[in-house]
Amino acid sequence: MASPIGTATQSGHTPCRALWIERAEYCELKEEQLRQRRDNEVLVRTLYTGISRGTEALVFKGAVPSTEFERMRGPHMEGDFSFPVKYGYSSVGIVEEGPADVVGKTVFCLHPHQNAFVTAKDMVTALPEKLPPARAVLAANMETALNIVWDAVIQPGDRVAVFGGGVVGTMVANLSNRIAGTETVLVDTNPERRHHAKAMGLAFIEAENLEGEFDVLINASASGEALAQAIHHAGMEARIVEASWYGDKSVTIPLGGSFHSRRLSLVSSQVGSIPKLHSARWTFGRRMAKALELLLDDTLDHLISGETAFADLAGDYPRILSSQDTLCHRIHY
Repeated sequence: MASPIGTATQSGHTPCRALWIERAEYCELKEEQLRQRRDNEVLVRTLYTGISRGTEALVFKGAVPSTEFERMRGPHMEGDFSFPVKYGYSSVGIVEEGPADVVGKTVFCLHPHQNAFVTAKDMVTALPEKLPPARAVLAANMETALNIVWDAVIQPGDRVAVFGGGVVGTMVANLSNRIAGTETVLVDTNPERRHHAKAMGLAFIEAENLEGEFDVLINASASGEALAQAIHHAGMEARIVEASWYGDKSVTIPLGGSFHSRRLSLVSSQVGSIPKLHSARWTFGRRMAKALELLLDDTLDHLISGETAFADLAGDYPRILSSQDTLCHRIHY
C-alpha cells in the first residue's frame, strides 16, 4: 500500500516539492501546495521522473526562442521560458486518490519533476502489467520515436540511417530494426555510443566511416553537420527526416549540387502533432498507450545512463544536462 504524500493543511491542500528553473542555468527545489482534487481528477505520488537531456538543456540555458514559447509549453508546465519555469515531461507514479478504477494503479504522465501532483484522470496512462515503472520514464521518448518513424514512412526492406545515438535516435533505430527486412544503422560521432547500440542488437558506425546510399535518413542529433551528411548519403528520391530541435540556433544545409536532381524530400517531425497518415484514427492517448507497450523490451534499460535522488536533483541537474554521457537520467523519489 502506498504511503501518504504528506499531511494536508487546514485548507485541505497537500504539500509537495518541485524543481523550478529560477533563471538561466540555476534551479532549486521549492515547496508548494497542491490544489484540492476535483471529481474525475487524480492525486499521484511520484516514483520516478526522467530527464530528457536535449530539450531540458535548451530550457535550462534559456535557449527557447520567444516565438516558440507557446508551442513548447508542456501539459503541466508552470511559469514561462523567460523564467522562472517548472519544466519536464516524463513522470511515473502511483494514483493515491481519485476514481475507484484507477486508485492504486501505476501510471505515466507528462509532468515536470515534482514529488506529487493533481491532474485530470485522462492525463494519466496506466502502465502495462509487465512494464517496470523504472523503465517507464522512457515513455515520452518512445512516443517521440514512434512519431518519427511514422513521419519517416519506413517500409520493409528499406536501408535506413539514423544520425544521433542519444535516447530518441537509438529508439528510432530500435523501432526501424523491428520492421521486416530493413537494414538499419545508427550513426554517431561518439564511438562510446557503440556500447549501448551493440547491447541492443543495433548496427553502429562512426559518422566518418559511413558509406553508401540510403532510402530513409533520420537526423536526431541536433547537428547541422549530421543533416548535411544525411543529404549526402540520400539515394534517388530518398526521404530525409529532421527530428532535431535547435532552439534559437540556426543551421546551414547544402541544398545545391544534386539535391534537386535526386528529388530528395526533407521533412520535419515533431511530437506535438500526429502525422496525417495516422491522424484520422490515432489519438494522443492511443499513441501514448502504444509507446508504453513498445517499452516491453528489456534491452531498452541500456538507455538509462544514471540515477539521482530527487532530494539531490537541484545540485545535480546542471551536471546531468551538460554531460555528453547522459542518455536518459532517472530521478527516484
